[in-house]
Amino acid sequence: MNVLFDALLVVSFGGPEGMEEVMPFLHNVLRGRNIPQDRLREVAHHYELFGGVSPLNRQNRALIDALRTELERSGPNLPIYWGNRNWTPLLAEAMQQMKQDGIKRALAFFTSAYSSYSGCRQYREDIQRAQASVGTGAPEVEKLRVFYNHPGFIEPTTENVRRAWEQIPQERKATARVAFTAHSIPQAMAAGCTYEEQLREVCRLVTETLNLQSWSLVYQSRSGPPSQPWLEPDILKHLSDLTAEGITDVVVAPIGFISDHMEVLYDLDTEARQHCEAIGLNMVRAATVGTHPAFIRMTRELILERMESDTKRRSLGKDGPRHDVCPVDCCLPGIGMSGRPDQTGR
Repeated sequence: MNVLFDALLVVSFGGPEGMEEVMPFLHNVLRGRNIPQDRLREVAHHYELFGGVSPLNRQNRALIDALRTELERSGPNLPIYWGNRNWTPLLAEAMQQMKQDGIKRALAFFTSAYSSYSGCRQYREDIQRAQASVGTGAPEVEKLRVFYNHPGFIEPTTENVRRAWEQIPQERKATARVAFTAHSIPQAMAAGCTYEEQLREVCRLVTETLNLQSWSLVYQSRSGPPSQPWLEPDILKHLSDLTAEGITDVVVAPIGFISDHMEVLYDLDTEARQHCEAIGLNMVRAATVGTHPAFIRMTRELILERMESDTKRRSLGKDGPRHDVCPVDCCLPGIGMSGRPDQTGR
């Protein structure tokens, strides 16, 4: 049985593309949250270091171009739309354009590999608000499943970690470590989803393939108040702890992200690297999957799963392929949380 969908909607976080856009963008991200102005200016400074331009939009354009080429070559040749949570092109704008173009049913690809409130459920809420703003005639939208354990994500991730590991001097590999990083989220949010378990499964799949014994899952980019418990250990503390143990080399692998956006370029390539230089730790950063051909083919495969019932649903490891339709209580934001922090990139 074939199921009719007539478009693909790429759903992402959004980011500024000039200094004049930085503060309006941050106000969108932090709306409804009581964030001190000092913290706001601190985050704005991260963008100032890069001319006020988040690399995320450019990376999403590259992703869409690669997907369009793949779908035109191999099918299904669906038109691709793009909508962001926090900055143009906004989801409401994309939904309005889809309505004008006569789109009735679309599949949505979220630029997040994992299940969490910010990485899944919140995007679904964003889509519902966009549909409501468009009103009658807004297209139906169904999300593709999360893909953390799909071979098209694991295989290029493993390849990237291998390439980084090969940069460690051979005589020091016996004592080198791998630090897998992901965006921290509040513990209350983590309690309502399988985010941590999914991350650990990716770590296991990668390290078992590469026969790497010494690794850790650590977290970065927390943005909540000190009084609110978030997932730990923090990447910077972990790097200091490695040095205290006498470790001289570490591969940092940002498995929590699919592209080298601001939280990779600043939090890892700038802040973590400067910290490593200060404490005498050799840091090699593994690449994200970006537009790796296997990742692009994976996205087409996820589309075919929903359109053609005889398409095999591939996955690696113990979890099996994830559900297509999220349960009602899936990935709740968490009880007692102070605001609803975003965790999917800048």
